[in-house]
Amino acid sequence: MKKLTKYLLSLVMAVGFFSCDEKFDEINTNLVDPTTLNPLFLLNQGILDMRYRDGVSSLQDLSYNFGIVQQIITPFGSSLAGANYNQLNLSNSQHIWINTYRNVLKNTVDAVEKSKVDPENTNLYHSARIWKVYAYMVLTDTYGDIPYFEGAKGFIEQIVTPKYDSQETIYMDLLKELEEATAGLDPSKPSSTSEILYGGDPLKWKKFGYSLMLRAAMRLTKVAPSTAETYVSKAVAGGLISSNEENAVLRNTSIFNNYLGVHLGAREKANYYLTEPFVNHLKDNEDPRLVSIAIRHVGATNGPSQTISRITRDPDLQIGMPMGHDDVSINSVSAETGVVSLWDYTQANIYTVLKVDSPQFFLTYSQNQLLLAEAAVRGWVQGDASTYYEEGIRANMEQMALYDVEATVSEQDAETYIANHPLVGETALEQINTEYWISAFLDGSELFANFRRSGYPTLEPNPYAGSEITGDFIRSMPYPDSETVVNRSNLQEAISRQGPNNLDRRVWWDQP
Repeated sequence: MKKLTKYLLSLVMAVGFFSCDEKFDEINTNLVDPTTLNPLFLLNQGILDMRYRDGVSSLQDLSYNFGIVQQIITPFGSSLAGANYNQLNLSNSQHIWINTYRNVLKNTVDAVEKSKVDPENTNLYHSARIWKVYAYMVLTDTYGDIPYFEGAKGFIEQIVTPKYDSQETIYMDLLKELEEATAGLDPSKPSSTSEILYGGDPLKWKKFGYSLMLRAAMRLTKVAPSTAETYVSKAVAGGLISSNEENAVLRNTSIFNNYLGVHLGAREKANYYLTEPFVNHLKDNEDPRLVSIAIRHVGATNGPSQTISRITRDPDLQIGMPMGHDDVSINSVSAETGVVSLWDYTQANIYTVLKVDSPQFFLTYSQNQLLLAEAAVRGWVQGDASTYYEEGIRANMEQMALYDVEATVSEQDAETYIANHPLVGETALEQINTEYWISAFLDGSELFANFRRSGYPTLEPNPYAGSEITGDFIRSMPYPDSETVVNRSNLQEAISRQGPNNLDRRVWWDQP
């Protein structure tokens, strides 16, 4: 009996074992989580993340880029310190690095790799290549030499300590990529209307690619003018964005928010102000865009008193915050500037240009026209510099209505401004790039880059007494501490090529 029992038990266990083994793969296969993602979804995510949807990366614009070019500033220090004091704040100087590698490029590079072998995804492949150029330009313009050829390949090739490439080498490859990708876009081949930048339209992506080529080429005006001229000519011949309808824009919604608007309309609402140099420039030149972008809570004595009932958009009543003050010293100049407290200064309008669903522009028709105006002054393109200049101003004024109907600039006001500000030969480059400063408002990375490249607008250095820089302006961001920890040897090689890892370091194309 005992033998029979053992026999039956062994038989049951054996049957159970083989039956479990037979269904082992089926039982242990996760049918919910994906093992691979559609490259279209990856590209869309890379586009969305470029405007800092992680919820914190917009602090790099607020703490550094806007303050360096003296458009938006805060008097407060601690976690908000940066260009307001010309001091290093590692918590905010590394956001673009972290967001671009961990979010934007991780997805965009993966989209490039997944789509390049699929003939049905030819247009997606070339669009992703163009977007990769856009992201890498922001990254290298901010930090200088960066991991490029081996960058963003930790997931797909397990390269966890990528070598740094020189910015010169990077820019030459960026231009090559743009030339190849724009040429490869083909309207006769399939495209996806679910792509969020241009609805998969290869002709619009082509115009965006050539417009990005124009921007990249103009970065080289100081260091490689012949290369710059060559690629400006190629960009113009290829065909540029030719109207505001073709702008590269992120269309935000109540679900996919404008996170800069979220910051300035909520947590940081009482902390950031339009600067005196920016507001005064718009006021002194009777620029109608001031009404579109500025509000002031007249008489506010603290954050809670910045109520809707206090708001004025009257351009004559706007008062920008002076540069060079902290939240204590600013009180010493309040009376002479005409405000009752620091909370009484002019701010960016969170009901027009900074609504949570207001659009965010990556590259615009206005910017193209202003760059063409400069190229015409340099003799690199045909056409009249004044015509390009005027159209660039006109396009940006028309662009205001795309934020909100309340931000609309009337045609009469725009034409009056243009008529009163003709392009003058001896000051042409300054005029053009000062208008570019206004045209790129709220695009922190582009503002910072073009200010260093062109040297305009003419701004007085931030006079804050505790400045940590030796020059007049911050020139780049230091590399994040995480690189020192995980990629030290490659980082040190890059630093040895460029100079100390501080706010004074100039990137390759930014020469004195």
